[in-house]
Amino acid sequence: LIRELGITGGDDAAVGYYAGIIESLFFVAQTLTVLRWSQLSDRVGRKPVLLVGLSGTCMSMLCFGLSTTFWGLVVSRCMCGVLNGNVSVLKTMLGELTDSTNMAQGFALLPIMWCIGGFIGPLIGGMLARPQDNWPGLFAHPFWSKYPYFLPCAVSACMFVLGFLVVSFFLEETLSSKRRSKLTTTTLSISNGANSDDREGLSQTSNMPMRSLLTPTIVIPIANYAMLALLDIALMAILPLFLSTPTYLGGLGFTPARIGLWMGIYAMANGTFQALFFAKIVDWVGPKRFFCGAVSCFAPIMLMFPIMSWLVHARGMVDHAITLTLISQLALTMIWDMAYGTVFMFITASAPTKNVLGTVNGLAQTSASMARVVGPAFATSLFAFSKEHDILNGNAVYVVFIVLAGVLRWLGSQLPDEMQDRDE
Repeated sequence: LIRELGITGGDDAAVGYYAGIIESLFFVAQTLTVLRWSQLSDRVGRKPVLLVGLSGTCMSMLCFGLSTTFWGLVVSRCMCGVLNGNVSVLKTMLGELTDSTNMAQGFALLPIMWCIGGFIGPLIGGMLARPQDNWPGLFAHPFWSKYPYFLPCAVSACMFVLGFLVVSFFLEETLSSKRRSKLTTTTLSISNGANSDDREGLSQTSNMPMRSLLTPTIVIPIANYAMLALLDIALMAILPLFLSTPTYLGGLGFTPARIGLWMGIYAMANGTFQALFFAKIVDWVGPKRFFCGAVSCFAPIMLMFPIMSWLVHARGMVDHAITLTLISQLALTMIWDMAYGTVFMFITASAPTKNVLGTVNGLAQTSASMARVVGPAFATSLFAFSKEHDILNGNAVYVVFIVLAGVLRWLGSQLPDEMQDRDE
């Protein structure tokens, strides 16, 4: 899309630069607004904020498909980030719908859904883009030539409309104060004085000063989440870059189609693995031990990049040994990804009361969004710098991230040994 809009002036090398800017804009906008949406959900309820987020994302997708200029793309991505506080609110609702006995099963659903989306999303984009070329008989109207990427955006928008209808008619509010106020309006036997006291107490709890939430109990899980997000998005930026880099520069020289196939297989395997084993492993070894073990996988994941580079130089081609190493790396990445569900559990358990759970999740999502703004640019720039100047034989980027993984492992050791029982 960026290449076809003529943004780069014919310089294909600059496509990645502009694509990175557009993708980062979502996280910039989310960083500035997600905390406000989360705080609003603590006051008006989770469901209204969720519906606004679905509507905003739907509109931004349609605007993206109708964009014919770089600034149109910028506005649509910023709109998506500004109007979308759904990730934080969804985690909050999961925390309110689960208790200490089934929290692991509940939070296992989030990465599963991400894996499904990561698999289906590229299929929709790849199969439905430029329909006038693929199905000229059905899409002969000049509209499709002017907006060749509108169809996948419209299909995605329809999914958001479906989600909006499902939430509107079938999802119940989970914020306790809003559920209670609905009940008290129909129960005349409860005294007005008691209701007033309850509402006043709930209001005071939900309007706690932000400074009072910045305690070690809350800050430590959030710091773990931010560092996890930074390293994860850096890995997701480095992996396709490494796979596509020519072999003489230390990469594997895969074609885009081959990279897409590998990433699609990984997404399917990751979702299946999370669904089958996440909750069982957490219940077996405990959340802290499992989190520390999962994040410890990052160092060997990084080490496998220079190992594969050495193998491809030594053997001159991508053979079975390199393929086996890549499979092992993706298997470790699946274990690494399971750290997300665990850290979400710690963040949920850190909230002093359920009425500030939205704000706590908003703080966490703001921190993670900030990390995701700088992560891709930092990782790809460091990768290019290492290769260009041959620092540590081009492997300096991996050394830096292994050191950062050590910082995350230390942060994980600061998590509480046992999560507090939110049912007490």
